[in-house]
Amino acid sequence: MPRGDKDKYTDKQKRKAEHIEQSYEDKGVGKDEAEARAWATVNKQSGGGEKPGGSGSKTPSREKKTARTDSAKRAAESRQGHSRTSRASLESQSKESLMKEARSKDLKGRSTMNKAQLVEALHKLG
Repeated sequence: MPRGDKDKYTDKQKRKAEHIEQSYEDKGVGKDEAEARAWATVNKQSGGGEKPGGSGSKTPSREKKTARTDSAKRAAESRQGHSRTSRASLESQSKESLMKEARSKDLKGRSTMNKAQLVEALHKLG
C-alpha cells in the first residue's frame, strides 16, 4: 500500500484514485501497484491533498481585470513621452519599414525618396 495518510485528500480526489486504480486492475496490474499508480496520477494532476487555507490564493476576476486595465494605462502613459518618429528611431528602421510608415501617413513623393529623405520627411510630419 502507498505510504502517507489519505485524510487530506478531497472526496473527489479519492473517487478519482479509486476509478484509476480499478482501471489499472482491469488491465491486469496487481492491486498494490494499481493503487500506487492511481495515487501518483492524482498527485501529479492535482498537486496532492488539500492545501491549507481552503481554495488557495486565487485572485478574484474583478481584481485581475483592474490590474490589467491599470497596467495598460501605465504603458500608454509611458509611451506618450516617447515620439515614435524621433530621428534616431526612424534611422534605425529599414527603408521598407519607412516606406510602410510613409504610405500609412500618405506622404507624397515617397516612391522616389531615398532612406535619408524618408527619415527627414517622416521626422517633419511628427
